[in-house]
Formats: sequence, C-alpha cells, structure tokens
Amino acid sequence: MHTQTPHRDLPRTRPSTEADGNGTEPNLQTLRKLFNVALAAVDPLQCMAPYLPPPPKGRTIVLGAGKASARMALAVEAAWKGPLSGLVVTRYGHGEVCSQIQIVEAAHPVPDSAGEAAAKRMLALAKTAGPDDLVLVLVSGGGSSLITLPAPGLTMDDLRGINKALLRSGAAIVDMNVVRRHLSSIKGGRLANACGAATVVTLVVSDVPGDDPAVVASGPTIADHTTPADALGVLQRYGIPISAAVRAVLEQPALEAAAVAGERQVHVIATAQLALRAAEVHAQQLGLQVVNLGGAIEGESREVARAQASMVREIRASHKARKPSLLLSGGETTVTVRGNGRGGRNAEFLLALALELQGEAGVYALACDTDGIDGVEDNAGGVIAPDSLRRASGLGLDPVALLANNDAYAFFLGLQDLITTGPTRTNVNDFRAIFISP
Repeated sequence: MHTQTPHRDLPRTRPSTEADGNGTEPNLQTLRKLFNVALAAVDPLQCMAPYLPPPPKGRTIVLGAGKASARMALAVEAAWKGPLSGLVVTRYGHGEVCSQIQIVEAAHPVPDSAGEAAAKRMLALAKTAGPDDLVLVLVSGGGSSLITLPAPGLTMDDLRGINKALLRSGAAIVDMNVVRRHLSSIKGGRLANACGAATVVTLVVSDVPGDDPAVVASGPTIADHTTPADALGVLQRYGIPISAAVRAVLEQPALEAAAVAGERQVHVIATAQLALRAAEVHAQQLGLQVVNLGGAIEGESREVARAQASMVREIRASHKARKPSLLLSGGETTVTVRGNGRGGRNAEFLLALALELQGEAGVYALACDTDGIDGVEDNAGGVIAPDSLRRASGLGLDPVALLANNDAYAFFLGLQDLITTGPTRTNVNDFRAIFISP
C-alpha cells in the first residue's frame, strides 16, 4: 500500500494592522489558497497517469532525477500494471516511500558524492536494457545537480566550483545548463544513448521558461544541439574563471548525444502554465479579474518587481468595473549575488516590490517557488501587504540595506511573513500572485 504525502497547508502569516475594505487577512488567505490550487494542479499523482505508455514485452526500468522525481515514481507505482524496477534520485528531504523503485537522495544545488554515485548506477542500469525493454525516465528540475557525473578528464571538484560560480553569477537556467551538459557524462542525451535499442519514454515536470525538455535537468535523454563553444561563451559572458581541465574538455568536439536506435518519446506533463491556469480559474470563480502574464517570465528579480509594480498601477488606473484584480506570473527570475545575506529569488522579488509600491493601499502579493524551497533557504517564499514597510520600520529593519545585501530572508523572517511549506515534491518554478483592490 502506498502512502500519499499531501501538500501541507500554508501557515498563517502575521496579521496586518492596516484597515482595508475587504480586510487584510482575507486577501492574504486568498493568495495562499491560490498557491495551493496551483500546486495541486501540478502534483504528479494528479497529472502523470494519462502519459504512461503501455507495458513492454520485456522489463520496465524506471530511472529519474529531480525534486519531483520521487513523487513521479510514486505516481508510476500507483498506476502501473506489471513489475517495475529502477532508481530515482531526488533532493535530500524530498523522497517518497516506493515499493519497487529505489529512491535515493543527494545534494542540491551544489552536487555531492551521493549524486555522482547515483548517476553511475543509472548509466549501468540503462546499459542492461534490451530491445524489448522500456526505460521510463522521470525528469524534473533540480536533476542537473542531482545526477552529476564528470566528463572524462574532470573531477567532482571541477563541477562543484563551476556550479557555485554559475549560481552566484545571475546566469539564466538555460545558460547554466548549456555548461552543465558539456561537462557531463550523463546529460545532453547521454543517458538515452546508454539505453541502446530499448524504448525510452521521458516524462518531464518542467521548471524552465519555455518548457524545453532539453533544458530540464540538462536533458539526460534529449539530444544536445549546443556546442562546447557555446558553453565556453556562457562562462566568458558571466566572467567565470575556468581551470585548464575544464578548458581542455570544452575545446574537444562534442560527444554524440541520443542514439538513433530504439524508440524515443518525450512528454512534458506539468508546467508553470498549467499551475497558473488552475489558479486563474479559481480566482475567476471568486469574482476576480485576472491578468495572467504566463509562465516564462525571466530577468533579475528586482527588475521584474519594478515592471510588475508598474503593471499594478496601470491596472488600477484602467480599472472600470471596480472589481478586485489579480496579476499572475510564473517563470524563473535570477539574482546576481553581490551581498552576503540570506535570500532567494522570490524573497528578493517581494522585497523589491514592496519598495517599489511604498505601501500602496489595497495591494498584496505572494511569491513562492513551487518546489517549496526559495533558493537554498527553508521557506518557499513570502507575502507582502500595504503595511509591510511600516511594520519593518517599527522592528528596526532597513529594507533598502537588506535588499542591497541580498538579505530579503531576514526582512520576511522579522515580519513573520515567510511562507514555509516544506518539500512539495513538484517543481514548475516560481508562482507570483498580486491581489489589487479597486
């Protein structure tokens, strides 16, 4: 019997003291409810079954990596008719209890030896697959760190150093994964290549803007159409120093990607847009007018906050029906780290948004990462209300200085306005919702 781990309800934030026609707490509760609705829509237990292929003549081997991969494995076991075997690696604390598929945990976002060992085992399992076998590959965001296997000539220390530098650089995930693919022995289609003539079906929970499966977890089963020169260009563009060993690998011709033998299928089963659409429908049922910007928003968190503050004012200026509105968006913003505080891109977005709005009446916002982890912190994100800056001042918090130090976590911790869900076991990137009273 399988035990389901439901998404934990979001905790209450500290009530605001600002008077409002609808009351502050109901507006924040609405935002938290919308986040829960969005999470439910992209729970693998709810959305995976229609994409499962028929059982093969031979064995079914399940391989996977990512923050949602253990939940995906649980969904496979719940729906599959017939025997299974395999190995899935997820982030520490994001596991599930499965009876046939082994779940292992490893480090994210900086890889460790557990992820390296899991990657080696996956390649070994893939190489056992024959022409009558099915290799079902479960991929989600975070997989790039969780299955890290250095290309020949490189060490784990080489990859860890590059990974840390990329994370601090403000590089977009698409650029980061170009580099990761070309320094790996398993990414960029190489896992599929190891499967030989077996049928390979890849199911993807996408955490990248545009939902390109070659980018999610650096595409272990997707042929790589970038080049080592592209990877060198990324490293140069972000000013990341590289060792002689890394340079030597990137100056070699690209390895072959996915093999042509065998059947290859790829299905993206959950996206940011699916989560946003579920929230949009629920908001409309509540009588809100919804502006959905889609799930592909990118850019520096502070710049996105500035742009969305302008949109809030435009919505209010053009408001004719005098009904509450909701501004929804997803995607992945970035933070170029210049300070030494505790941050997270969603917390940074919210703090920058609060400074842009300057306590504008009737505006409330929530920003959270759908995997439950904002950056490397223990929260998913947070919320702001019209009185956030005033309350912060009363606590002696300097929002401008905290933002400059990339220390938005301290701001929301002081206000007791962090949102902590724990691991959600899904991952379609950021969810942002701004409630706008007329």
